[in-house]
Amino acid sequence: MTDETRVEWREWGAAAFDEAERDGKPVLLFLTATWCDDCHEMAAETFGEPRIAANVNDGFLPIRVDVDRRPRVRERYNMGGFPSTVFTTPSGDLISGATYLAPDGFRRILDRVRETWDAKGAEAGRVPRALAGNDTPDGPVGDYIEEHLAGQLESQWDSEFAGWGDDAKFPMPRTVEFALKRDRYMATQTLDAVNRNLVDDDGGVFRYAAARDWSDPAREKLLADNAGALRAFANAYLHTGDETYRDVADGIHGFLRESLWSGFAFGGSVGPDGDRVDLTGYAGGNALAADALLTLYAYTDDDDARTSAEDALSFLRDDLVDDGRVVHFRDRDGDRDAAETAGEAGTTGSADAASEADGAESDLLADAARVTTAFCAAEQTLGEGLGTARRVADRAVDVLGDEAAFRDGPATGAGLLDRPLRPIDGSVEFADALVDLAALTGDDDYRERAREAVGAFAGATERMGAQVAGFGAVAARLTRRPLVVDVGAPAGSDLHRAALRVADHEKVVVPASDRAPDGAATLRGRDAAPADSPDELMRQVAAATE
Repeated sequence: MTDETRVEWREWGAAAFDEAERDGKPVLLFLTATWCDDCHEMAAETFGEPRIAANVNDGFLPIRVDVDRRPRVRERYNMGGFPSTVFTTPSGDLISGATYLAPDGFRRILDRVRETWDAKGAEAGRVPRALAGNDTPDGPVGDYIEEHLAGQLESQWDSEFAGWGDDAKFPMPRTVEFALKRDRYMATQTLDAVNRNLVDDDGGVFRYAAARDWSDPAREKLLADNAGALRAFANAYLHTGDETYRDVADGIHGFLRESLWSGFAFGGSVGPDGDRVDLTGYAGGNALAADALLTLYAYTDDDDARTSAEDALSFLRDDLVDDGRVVHFRDRDGDRDAAETAGEAGTTGSADAASEADGAESDLLADAARVTTAFCAAEQTLGEGLGTARRVADRAVDVLGDEAAFRDGPATGAGLLDRPLRPIDGSVEFADALVDLAALTGDDDYRERAREAVGAFAGATERMGAQVAGFGAVAARLTRRPLVVDVGAPAGSDLHRAALRVADHEKVVVPASDRAPDGAATLRGRDAAPADSPDELMRQVAAATE
């Protein structure tokens, strides 16, 4: 051993687990992220210690995993935060784990795991209950879901500092959007707290605040978090007309463009000090950004927001989506020309080539849900995108929908990836997208499939809190008549723009609809004459929603 001894990290994959099996060693997983300060500190201070590195190399098979690039690994092995330090059997079953470990703590757990492995071998491993194949808690989809979660807004509300809960505070944009229609005061008070405490000088939004009073922010800024906050602030502007909320949304857009735009996609994150920028183009993050920017454009006619959204959509369409299949990411250093050449040669599509070049997974539920949502938003605002949305949704239903609750990805892969995981968050996002798609296409099969996905978790409603209020929002859309505005005029017309500004962010607007007379708009399923002017449309909406 020398001072130069380093941990011999392997890449995640079957080859690494096969090596562990051949060598008779347990596996050490180190789950890390570019934006995570503690991850970098542990890598330097703990794994950088030569004796620790030697012990790891001698007794374990070490695998380092970027959790943003491999979200299915993250969801199966997350120990409650990052870094996650996880010990498994060569088959991937869990032995033990922790989050950050300084050198002394790491030595202790290393010794304990070694002793356990020597005594029990593969029998020391276990499969987490969420992966045990148990049925999801199904139940009927009814008004009680929305009512319960609206009640949770009240019971978990922090009346002193705003937000929900009495510990760390997160922006929780989907909960804010749920509250905008159920208790606007809570929604706006929370957004005001986010604006005061989590918005950086560059317009970006910090990930969360460690204290109940929104102080001590975790200063990393992630694309997905910022996109969610941008949409929530834009929707607050729709409901209130308060220019402050539009200004915050504009500021977040500026941050995305200045700090995360790589030239072909929005990157994934900026580290706490701004010195680590991950410019990987992730499918889900870029879809969330496109959706949020289109939301802002719909309410403001901001051409810069539209251009940024179109750029993100182009990246998704050209690089990551191929006949409905969505690849999780494309590396900023990936061989774009090679991918395009392969597609032109007919050997594989650009999405396939990108996947092969970067080792990216595909057909992930969260990606499919967000890409479907983004292209549904493009159809509503720009009059184009429905074909892509439909192809992505159809493939996801086919590949991931073997039961009522969707899987998070294909049930294949190393470690515990072959164990189906059916997350409520991903199912909620996808169900919401399917409700949009049903309205845009007129195909109620999408709506019924959304109902099945929501019903798969409805039996657990009484155990749900404000953190999953999005479940209540999509359940409400399934239990009451949706607000769908069919516009017999093209996208960009005055009547279409007025429809987009109807003060209900859960509505669906269908431009150039064959369900409405030329030059008029109708409220689908409502007994009202066609509206031939923006003012008349607003009057009819007001009457219909009284």
